[in-house]
Amino acid sequence: MGIFGKLFTWWDGATIGTLWWSFKNGEQVGTDGQGNKYYRTKSSKEGQKERRWVMYDGANDASRVPAEWHGWLHGSYDELPESHLPEPKIWEVDYEPNATGTADAYLPAGALQRGGKRAKATGDYEAWTPDA
Repeated sequence: MGIFGKLFTWWDGATIGTLWWSFKNGEQVGTDGQGNKYYRTKSSKEGQKERRWVMYDGANDASRVPAEWHGWLHGSYDELPESHLPEPKIWEVDYEPNATGTADAYLPAGALQRGGKRAKATGDYEAWTPDA
């Protein structure tokens, strides 16, 4: 989309105004495994809460913020997540975005998008009637 797109769009990344504001007022404090960059204000006035924000690497989707960074963004703790994270467990898997509504979405047998062919009834279903 180029520079013109950055002037007017927000859904495919940060706009020029956000990039400029981040450069001028923010300091980058970390990056997560997906390439999202996390910032906080360089200086805050006495009694004023520190501002924290994320610049997404790709689509602006809040579900792409890992839990540890989510806690930091919302002020649940002041330390950066990298400083106190436990080692990942062997059963933990990498983030995978929700594929609902995309070509990669799960389609069960019988779904209209797969041709709508359903398995034949096996005879274990008995329809309800009001006389019963």
